[in-house]
Amino acid sequence: MNYASFTAADGSPTWGVIIDAQAYDLGPTGLNLAPTLRAAVEQGIFGALGEEFRTAPVRPEADIEFLPAITDPGKVICIGVNYRSHQNETGNAAHQKEQKAPTIFTRFADSQMGHLQPALMPATTNEFDYEGEMALVIGKQAWHVAEDEAFDYVAGYSAYNDFSVRDWQLATTQWTPGKNFPGTGGFGPYLVPAADLGDVTKLTLETRVNGDVRQKASVADLYFTIPQLIAYITGFTPLSPGDVIVTGTPGGVGRFMTPSGLLNEGDVVEVEITGLGVLRNTVVPSA
Repeated sequence: MNYASFTAADGSPTWGVIIDAQAYDLGPTGLNLAPTLRAAVEQGIFGALGEEFRTAPVRPEADIEFLPAITDPGKVICIGVNYRSHQNETGNAAHQKEQKAPTIFTRFADSQMGHLQPALMPATTNEFDYEGEMALVIGKQAWHVAEDEAFDYVAGYSAYNDFSVRDWQLATTQWTPGKNFPGTGGFGPYLVPAADLGDVTKLTLETRVNGDVRQKASVADLYFTIPQLIAYITGFTPLSPGDVIVTGTPGGVGRFMTPSGLLNEGDVVEVEITGLGVLRNTVVPSA
């Protein structure tokens, strides 16, 4: 079942499920099962619906405005250089073979946008790039989680586009500035329960720019696996329901293409992951 955050007919934020291109409002303007999708995860509603959703107010999916799948995560933790193909294109493969822990940076929740919302290219850069990724959402309090128990803490999965402002990212060894401009964290369109997907290592991630395939990889190609990521992250910070881990991007980013594949105004970027739908954002200059 596809869950999503979106705006109600009156423009206020809500959430619900999307079935057969129809959006059922389960939030404050509908059945009011929980105030947000994050709260639904915390309360155990997410992934546990019966047929009661069919009594909710409904609108065509084409009429809703998508919000980030989780609009109010307490933490968004991103993993850098975590596909072997991306390690190779960055020239870091030899170093990565000896790396004992994942590269981690954070993204602020207010830098995110939803499906079909513009990706805002800052006026201060000519180095705007895409990074198609798979995100996971934590389903329960997680602290010092063992690898063999890690999947028990995952509520669901979604597509993510970690749009990157490369000159700001690479100005120092700390990447945070280049990863937190407004309107650069595409998240959605749907959040799909983990139980609906089965073995996520069998999923395929594909990123397209104006229809041209730039990235394509199996989730099985992650260098640090999902259990390893959860175990490591919860070794230094507790995670709460609704927190997000963005697991890394494959090779094929624009910066390392010849000629350059960096983004321009009007480019349409799509991230498609098996079973998670297509996240689509168009590049627009930031005001």
